Amino acid sequence: MSTVAGKRSAEERIGLLQELLDERFSCRAFKPDPVPRPIVERVLKVAQRTASWCNSQPWQVVIASGEAKERFRKAIYAAASSGKDDGDFPFPREYRGVYLERRRESGFQLYNTLGIPRGDRTAYAKQALENFNFFGAPHVAIIHSDEALGVYGAIDCGAYVGNFMLAAQALGLGTIPQAALAHQSGLIRRHFKLGDDRRVVCGISFGFADRDHRINSYRTSRASVAEAAAFVD
Repeated sequence: MSTVAGKRSAEERIGLLQELLDERFSCRAFKPDPVPRPIVERVLKVAQRTASWCNSQPWQVVIASGEAKERFRKAIYAAASSGKDDGDFPFPREYRGVYLERRRESGFQLYNTLGIPRGDRTAYAKQALENFNFFGAPHVAIIHSDEALGVYGAIDCGAYVGNFMLAAQALGLGTIPQAALAHQSGLIRRHFKLGDDRRVVCGISFGFADRDHRINSYRTSRASVAEAAAFVD
């Protein structure tokens, strides 16, 4: 096997990437220990290499930790509990067909792991609110973009989120991307004094995963390549 950049073979390199992708999961229970700043900065440095349209690099990141995170947690949890909804981007109109099947499978895996009976909507709602407690993570990152870049700025931010999570995984951290936090975009702008031209894409709660917690014990499935790709020769 030929080498790439004179260091690792192509197979070794793709193997490392696949390993990180296979290991990564949406962490919903964290240890309280804060992540040392140099590790967080390393994640950010790696994620900054994300590709973007015209190299616009539209993502901006606010990371709340310590007391600042706790003040933010209290504010956004109270807003979410009140039923307020103030998102910048339209959420899916509906899930149909295979998308609905996958959503249900993922949800039932979560609820079964926690022992929540199927159809217990009160328990479902209580668990959903844990998004706004950041699942106990010591840090939460808010990803926002420029309004003028529209959906393509958000797409670039999505690529950034993926690379952030892979970098964090490589450094031994757990992460969970949270579109739920974007339901409180107005509050987020006010709380962090962001400009009116900023659009909240999502949040990422992160820290050291509590691997002994049962909520982190299951893994979601993935469709086959044949289901997702079509070859035209």
